[in-house]
Amino acid sequence: MRSLYLRIYLTVVAALALFAIVSGWLLQQHLDEQRELAEASVRERLEAWSELLQRSLPPADAPPAEQAAALRDWSQRLRLPMALDDAGGQRIVTTEFFPVFDADRPGPPPRLRSIHLDDGRTLWVARQRGVRGSPGSRPADARAGWPLPHAWPNGVGLVALLVVLFLAVAGGAWPVVRGLTRRLEALKRGVEAFGGGALHQRVAEDGRDEVAALGASFNRAAARIEALLQSHRSLLANASHELRSPLARLKMAVAMFDDSPPAQRAALRREIDTDIAELDALVEEVLLTSRLDAAAAMDVREPVALLPLALEEAARVGALALGDDVQVPGDERLLRRAVRNLLENARRYGGDEVELQLARAAAPGGGVELRVCDRGPGVPAEFRERIFEAFFRLPGHAEREGGVGLGLSLVRQIATRHGGTVRCEPRLGGGSCFVLSLPAA
Repeated sequence: MRSLYLRIYLTVVAALALFAIVSGWLLQQHLDEQRELAEASVRERLEAWSELLQRSLPPADAPPAEQAAALRDWSQRLRLPMALDDAGGQRIVTTEFFPVFDADRPGPPPRLRSIHLDDGRTLWVARQRGVRGSPGSRPADARAGWPLPHAWPNGVGLVALLVVLFLAVAGGAWPVVRGLTRRLEALKRGVEAFGGGALHQRVAEDGRDEVAALGASFNRAAARIEALLQSHRSLLANASHELRSPLARLKMAVAMFDDSPPAQRAALRREIDTDIAELDALVEEVLLTSRLDAAAAMDVREPVALLPLALEEAARVGALALGDDVQVPGDERLLRRAVRNLLENARRYGGDEVELQLARAAAPGGGVELRVCDRGPGVPAEFRERIFEAFFRLPGHAEREGGVGLGLSLVRQIATRHGGTVRCEPRLGGGSCFVLSLPAA
């Protein structure tokens, strides 16, 4: 994932690097131009001085003192340190401010210009690097060099460079910042719409940065919240519908109890107890379903021995149980509830012949399979998935066997919570088999 702060940082650095390259190239061009102008100016002066001194200096055969006096006079006039060598390279005279090549002398080395006279003599003119003639300079400094044009940009050029810097940084950062803020605005609108009740609202997940990750997290949370709310609405609607029947029967039985003869009161009491037990079972299953929907993870996860648990629950309903001694990780209370619901469902709809088989799956790493089989009428193929929906019952079964239609739904929820599955299969010879598959410990 490319971090957003890194993208912004690299964008700014790239913009500054581009500015530095362009500005450095422009400055170098400017300095080269100024240097060429300065060199041209120096060459023109040297050529002029060469002609002037050629005509003004004494001839080469004149006494050295006469040549020295003339050169000192011209050094004072031109305000330049000079030296004169004869045709053989021997030094004739050195003016007062001509630099001395001394290792202990501070500052940069001097810069010398040579003028070759027609008679073979050589005239040397010296200038210290970086020294300029100016009205406020000392005489020695003024005589130590000739003025050069300024090489650095003036105020207008500096302002132009700052403007270019601003435009480069602003132009490079604008697309990134605007793209970021546009995506954040879209995310904000999506969150506000979802908070306003549009549970189907989702946001874009474009990109691979933190904003895209935030959008993906919001979409996952929104999908889960929408599913939970829809599940709770359906659960509430179905539970309220299922509560009406036992409550109505209970209300009628209570109203008839006082006016009934003693012989009928025993039957009414049994009816009242049955309705209360049905209400209690419905409330318990509704609460358990709601808790399983709301919980994000398993509260308890420890090794559970399935065979003893299965034998206890099978003995409770009079079913036959056999199998291997296996363990699965999970919540023993929830697993017991799943096995109990499967056995009670088989006893209610499958008759007296109920069998529980527990074994390891045939495939390597397949986990554990718990099969509850009966010899009932079976489940039609088109209903083998729907029977695991909350409050769904096969046509006609509610009138004959009762029940509220939450038992198998709870089994699927418990299996899913343990990382397993549950399915319904036809049984050879008639009946159904409900297969609970769980990962082994």
